[in-house]
Amino acid sequence: MTDYNKALVLQHRLVASRQKKPLKSDLVLLVEHPAVFTLGRRGGLSNLIVSPDYLKKKGIAVVPAERGGDITFHDIGQLIAYPIVNLRANRMSVTDYVSALEEVMIGAAAKFGVTAVRRDLNRGVWVGVRKLGSIGIAIRHGITFHGLAFNVNLSLTPFDWIRPCGLHNVRVTSLARELSQSVSMEYVREILIKQFESVFKIQLKVTTLESLP
Repeated sequence: MTDYNKALVLQHRLVASRQKKPLKSDLVLLVEHPAVFTLGRRGGLSNLIVSPDYLKKKGIAVVPAERGGDITFHDIGQLIAYPIVNLRANRMSVTDYVSALEEVMIGAAAKFGVTAVRRDLNRGVWVGVRKLGSIGIAIRHGITFHGLAFNVNLSLTPFDWIRPCGLHNVRVTSLARELSQSVSMEYVREILIKQFESVFKIQLKVTTLESLP
């Protein structure tokens, strides 16, 4: 579990390290954030339905983010992946990269018997008309940061306080809601790692922040 702003600072440092080459390989940060709303580059408070005072009473901040997309919500029980990937070195287009992130979530959901799909309405993955996972990325010097948010066990009520991703009349779901039971976050992390390996055709090795340059 990592504070959103601390995770953002860490991503900036890793992007710089990847660009200047001390960091020799791509990596993926897997985190959960305490409750926070984030505003992407297309975001605005016009898609916040409740008042700022209401959120203040709830103790939930609204934080601007460099990623694409509009407003969304993060909380414990939502697994977030921040890949730091050199697209140029991997000869991967932005479109292919975003599609790959969607495929990671589609494959992870399938492991639980949940059929998730893409929709033309908005990037991310959907179960019917309910959004299960979101994507919002940023790119600096050809290197990605931000990434995907996969809903596992989090409370979905705060999504009712916004127009998720700036969309009207959209409902949000989670693995727990689709399965009508709680899901192990540790197991979902394992599944997501395997999906990254399968989709990106790589082998991931668990490391520590202290070991990184």
